[in-house]
Amino acid sequence: MPQHHFRSIWISDLHLGKKNLRNEQLLDFLQHTESEYLYLVGDILDLLLAQKKWHWPMINDQIVQAVFEKARNGTKVFYLPGNHDQVLRQFNGSVINNIHLMNSVVHETVDGYRYLVLHGDTFDSVVRQGPRLARMGNAAYDILRGVTCLVNKARRAMGKDDRSLSAWLKYQMKIAGNFLGNFEKIVIQEVAAHQVDGLICGHIHRAGIREIGTFLYSNSGDWVESCTALAENHAGKLGIVEWRNRPPLEEAIVGKDRADLNRRRCWNPQINGVVTSLSRIATTLRS
Repeated sequence: MPQHHFRSIWISDLHLGKKNLRNEQLLDFLQHTESEYLYLVGDILDLLLAQKKWHWPMINDQIVQAVFEKARNGTKVFYLPGNHDQVLRQFNGSVINNIHLMNSVVHETVDGYRYLVLHGDTFDSVVRQGPRLARMGNAAYDILRGVTCLVNKARRAMGKDDRSLSAWLKYQMKIAGNFLGNFEKIVIQEVAAHQVDGLICGHIHRAGIREIGTFLYSNSGDWVESCTALAENHAGKLGIVEWRNRPPLEEAIVGKDRADLNRRRCWNPQINGVVTSLSRIATTLRS
């Protein structure tokens, strides 16, 4: 499989230390992509499990070493902790093995747009105001993840595609919590306060690119189930890359409804010469 080149890559919610992750797809993604910037946008290590049911197979060491190798070879790597690895927030500004630990950072694309990058849990009213509810939701999510794995084994044996009840449950919980907490209003206030053009985050385990007012909201998704990353090509355009299968998905648009209009792939195989973007955002900003 050829190497694929981007200017910038954002990945989040790896939850290393948890069971039933897409570790193989994640390692494959890291080994077959290159970028000038790599942002690890929180919940990379699930340190909440460290003293309970920590699960660390050998492939996790390979994933960590793949990141270290990128940092040694000149990729500018930033680690922005989330709520599952928030203990690392106390090391804000530190550099470890050429990896910059930052609670937030502003990324500037090649065409001059500036985006605030952070995990996103500070916008989530469930995490900020109801930690007990968040723990209950995470427990239910983990149980349903186990059930989903069993169901999908049976579906694959019958030649059918995977389905994710756990992802649906978590997304529905986030929708309710974020609606009550006026998520969009908080995002707009934060972006405006930093005088940037948009926000790049993770946390809700659902990749997406959409406008909120005059700002651009982008989410890199997760590697628990969806195997998604956000990427900037060398023209400065943003898009979502899905890496569940080999070769990765190359669809231009997922659906026609408004929620999916900007959910496009910043993708083109290296054999075509250069990486081009299927996501046109520059013309929508400041319109």
